[in-house]
Amino acid sequence: QVELVESGGGSVQAGGSLRLSCVISGYTYSNGCMGWFRQAPGKEREGVAVLADAGSTTYADSVKGRFTISKDNDKNTLYLEMNSLKPEDTAMYSCAADPWYSDYDALNFRRYSYWGQGTQVTVSS
Repeated sequence: QVELVESGGGSVQAGGSLRLSCVISGYTYSNGCMGWFRQAPGKEREGVAVLADAGSTTYADSVKGRFTISKDNDKNTLYLEMNSLKPEDTAMYSCAADPWYSDYDALNFRRYSYWGQGTQVTVSS
């Protein structure tokens, strides 16, 4: 059973930074992927950043150049470093994992099998 637990959310002013963490247990796959997704009130969940087990990364256009996804294998922890935050980044952020990676729909939340509970990020102007 794969379990994911996020932390690191909070409130920050526009232009600030936050780092989200996701501790992952039970993940034994080698051709899968992990990623960060977010959902703002009244909006559909969207993919933010994905890291494949092979090392490739995918970012949503809205966060390219501002967010960085990474993983510490020794700590079994996935990170999302968020810089130059904007009010429109306000959302519930969740990490997710799946046993299989597909580069053409990596940011499609519907294909992910395992999810954390989420952590709230609020950016004020």
